[in-house]
Amino acid sequence: MADDLLAIGDRVVADARPGERVEVYVVRSRDTNVRVYDGEVEQLASAQSQGVGIRVVREGRQGFAYAGSLDEDVVRETLAEARDNTAFGEPDADVGPADPDGVAPPELDLWSDDLAGTPTVDKIELARELERLAVAADPRVSTESSDYADTMVEGAVVTSTGIRIAGRESGCYLVVSTLASQGDETQTGFGFSVARRLADLDVAQAAADGAERATRLLGAMKPPTSRLTVVLDPWVTAQLLSVLSATMTGEAVLKGRSLFAGREGEAVAAELVTLIDDPTNPLAFTATAFDGEGLATRRNVLIRDGVLQGFVHDSWSGRRSGTGSTGSAVRAGFKSTPTSGCMALSLQPGTATQAELLAKVGDGVLVQGVSGLHSGVNPVSGDFSTGAEGLRIRGGELGEPLREFTIGSTLQRILHDVVAVGGDVQWLPMDAAGVSLVVADVTISGI
Repeated sequence: MADDLLAIGDRVVADARPGERVEVYVVRSRDTNVRVYDGEVEQLASAQSQGVGIRVVREGRQGFAYAGSLDEDVVRETLAEARDNTAFGEPDADVGPADPDGVAPPELDLWSDDLAGTPTVDKIELARELERLAVAADPRVSTESSDYADTMVEGAVVTSTGIRIAGRESGCYLVVSTLASQGDETQTGFGFSVARRLADLDVAQAAADGAERATRLLGAMKPPTSRLTVVLDPWVTAQLLSVLSATMTGEAVLKGRSLFAGREGEAVAAELVTLIDDPTNPLAFTATAFDGEGLATRRNVLIRDGVLQGFVHDSWSGRRSGTGSTGSAVRAGFKSTPTSGCMALSLQPGTATQAELLAKVGDGVLVQGVSGLHSGVNPVSGDFSTGAEGLRIRGGELGEPLREFTIGSTLQRILHDVVAVGGDVQWLPMDAAGVSLVVADVTISGI
């Protein structure tokens, strides 16, 4: 498995000169993306890519270079370029490849042979079926698009410090963007399904969710401004966690970009909040056995029972802060150097269904979707303001649809005001999982 990628890394490391530390990151991937509209293929892309990224560190100065080819001559030239680039690096005693830490990589089955061998025509048919089912669910429903996507990646990391590891991962998902029309009004929705194997995609559920999300917002009105308990839909919670993840990295702390800097051991959330980054969970779309520097991934508890435990680190931030790496180096591909980042963030779930949470809330708002979340949150101050849509909760049941209102708060207050966490965990094609989340005393600004 990926033996040829390891061999490339071995050859580069063997060429390291005395006094050099070298890291080789080699990757090969294949991706398929299909978009269907009105039964016809609107877009189809099937792409294969491969490349190598090489870091060379000498006397505390780092040089980096990459190439989109695994040809031996090209790789040799890339090493030479990285070596030359060390002359332009700023001295940094903490920069460089990871050192082995003795943690064994988890045994994860993240590869699907059937996904790799499925003809493209079958993948197109899945997108068509998704569109057909969504439209058939309600006469008011049409679609903007019906999409299928998959990815298959093989990668290897070899370093002069003694790291030598390779692996492969695959995943696929379906998503339908829906429109519900009634008179002059149109509302939007979506439905999705994520899986490791093609056979595990739930086309019917994705179509049903897409139709329901759009139709139940028909007739939506602006709500009056008030302070209410809100229930965040799993999709919204996942987006919130994705924003929160940027504040939970060692690099953000060291560069003064985290509202949690210096607060280890403090209560930063309600007692029922436990926040975990666990790329060893095979249910996560982004699960992986090793990080971007070749260290074994591991389960990192960032907040336990409301108390901040620490942050995720790559080798650089781990050395600089004195904590060591948490196996949390991420990189955008072979064209980039690693940095610290969350890989598979989730809240420890409760046991209640969303319906049970709504019944307990009694009076409030279910937030089904948000807009401008990333631009509406300040990761340093925690200020939080985003547009939203959803449904009123009355008597513990869903009531009238609501649109064009704003949620205003701070990340700190939202975490402290969590009063319930649902058991309806949903893994998405992103670095965070969703779950229904009940937050008390939130300002809803409407009319």
